[in-house]
Amino acid sequence: MKKLVKKQVLIPIVAVLFLLAGSSFKSDFFEIAKQIEIFTTLFKELNMNYVDETNPAELMDTAIKNMLDDLDPYTKFLNEQDVESYKINNAGEYSGIGALVRSYKEKLLVIEPYKGYPADKAGLKAGDEIIKIGDIKVSDFKDNASELLKGANGTEVTVTYNRQGQIKTTTLGREAVEVDAVPYYKMVDDKIGYIVLARFNRKASGQTKAALVDLKGQGAEKIILDLRGNPGGLLSEAINVTNLFVPKGELIVTTKSKVKKFNSEYKTKNKPLDVDIPLVVLVNGRSASASEIVSGGLQDLDRAVIMGARSFGKGLVQRPLKLTYGTQLKVTISRYYTPSGRCIQSLDYWNRDDQGNAVRNTQFNDFTTRNGRKVQDGGGVLPDIEISSVKTTTLTNALLQNNVIFDYATKYHYQTPLDNLADFTFAESDFEAFKTYVSQSDFTFETQAEKALKAAMDGKDKDIFGPAVNENYESLLLEINKSKISGLDKFQKEIQKNLEDEIIKRYFYREGLYDYYLNHDDAILAATELLANPANYAGILK
Repeated sequence: MKKLVKKQVLIPIVAVLFLLAGSSFKSDFFEIAKQIEIFTTLFKELNMNYVDETNPAELMDTAIKNMLDDLDPYTKFLNEQDVESYKINNAGEYSGIGALVRSYKEKLLVIEPYKGYPADKAGLKAGDEIIKIGDIKVSDFKDNASELLKGANGTEVTVTYNRQGQIKTTTLGREAVEVDAVPYYKMVDDKIGYIVLARFNRKASGQTKAALVDLKGQGAEKIILDLRGNPGGLLSEAINVTNLFVPKGELIVTTKSKVKKFNSEYKTKNKPLDVDIPLVVLVNGRSASASEIVSGGLQDLDRAVIMGARSFGKGLVQRPLKLTYGTQLKVTISRYYTPSGRCIQSLDYWNRDDQGNAVRNTQFNDFTTRNGRKVQDGGGVLPDIEISSVKTTTLTNALLQNNVIFDYATKYHYQTPLDNLADFTFAESDFEAFKTYVSQSDFTFETQAEKALKAAMDGKDKDIFGPAVNENYESLLLEINKSKISGLDKFQKEIQKNLEDEIIKRYFYREGLYDYYLNHDDAILAATELLANPANYAGILK
């Protein structure tokens, strides 16, 4: 038995040592081999001796995920199913029911049915809670149950869902779903074109180019490129999109890593489409990664005016590395740097606070654009012109993350008939109704001030404080809670924008939302005004 165990342990250790030796000779080789041997023997003894039957695959999956979670949110283990999903996201097409569905503990929530696809044709609506797929209860399914909705073209799937307390069942036919990188483009007026670039899949540069060519054919002499809410995607597509507006041979991004082969400079390789057309790029707190490469690069090269709100701040690059049995490791390999040399990564995952949370960068370094304008690193791309309603505060983020805005939009949709987009107005009385809804819900979130206060009062010195201090502490927490509700008024503009966005999609799909933007969105209106004034536009860049 001992010889067998040694042989089992020796094989992975030798394999790892060969892999490591291929890259560099480091002093921690022995430590790595030691830890692998400890883990291998522990895993074997646990499975052999634990009082109940264990599931080795589940144990290993948990161990791997917990290990990677200590690094950063982007380094992930991908099983065979995950690898397929990863490919689909990059390709921009899959076979399924045609809806954005989010997985929760015991249900799937329909977030957005895509116009004209099976989910839409079957009558599924945003806010529907899918509780059963075929004969499988979502609450009994351990993996992401949304994968059950995908399948071969022409096959059918039956779903049972809860809508406003009523249980309904429908059968949907699966079909090929095209995920457009550019879901919308249109003329704002007779000279300004508007393009929404929603994701950087393999279609991004091709569809952006096609939209630009079409708009110029319609008379567009200036362009607004909307990257708000774009979470990023393929680095190559970010370079190619930027290349549409800058000459061949321009340095767009540099990646730096401890591994030499991952140190690279990425330059534009193609003939540009238009290097002179005035360009405004819109970003917000949900514009990340590839979106920041495009907006940061165009800003550093003084090729576009950036408007909106500070972007997310993801300056880390991932690459999928093949493992055994069809699995992969999506691992952070480097940081990227814009042409001016700045890294816009906002969170430091390698220096965490006492609660284990990543520390946000607060010290910024100055850099200069090609024309000598000052820009900074360390916290996303800061726009040249900020638009207050595009910003997202902690309160608004909490309302979004806890589905309060989403759930209110669902309630509004079923209570308010609306047939024409031109008739839509979100009045002051509607916002008051939303405030009432929030106050009567179980919505709660913890501010940084509360966290710090609780940490101080729950520490080792707690017993030192007398009754008066503890009473004041409780009173202060109560006042902070009251002020959070009053914060709804303080940040009404940005909260109301998110409410309007969610409500309009319920009636008129995403296309209707973008139509509404052309005449009502603060950022687009400001961009239109700037582009109509060439002197102001040029003045910002010079």
